[in-house]
Amino acid sequence: MKENIIQVKSFAFAVRIVKVYQYLCDEKKEYVLSKQLLRSGTSIGANIEEAIGGQSEKDFFAKLTIAYKEARETHYWIRLLTETNYLTNEENKSLLNDTEELLKIIGSIQKTLRANHS
Repeated sequence: MKENIIQVKSFAFAVRIVKVYQYLCDEKKEYVLSKQLLRSGTSIGANIEEAIGGQSEKDFFAKLTIAYKEARETHYWIRLLTETNYLTNEENKSLLNDTEELLKIIGSIQKTLRANHS
């Protein structure tokens, strides 16, 4: 079976998010914003998985749309955690790059699906 790039990247991103969450709780004693980041950041991959197992193309697109929204939210929390000095600019840059890459891939899949149905 061919490797699904969005599936692989969103899972790897979720692992990173869990580690950032652990770091924020253990080192920075930050529990509220980090929980928001954990929820949205791991939800991207979970929704990708649900999309792949979707019952129809409409279901696939709907779950993909949720994954896109979760990625946007994750982008927000990363920026907020940086501006409030919980994450360094270096940590921020790498996480934002990964988030933006996921957004581009998901957006591209959505665009392709829309084009195939017009």
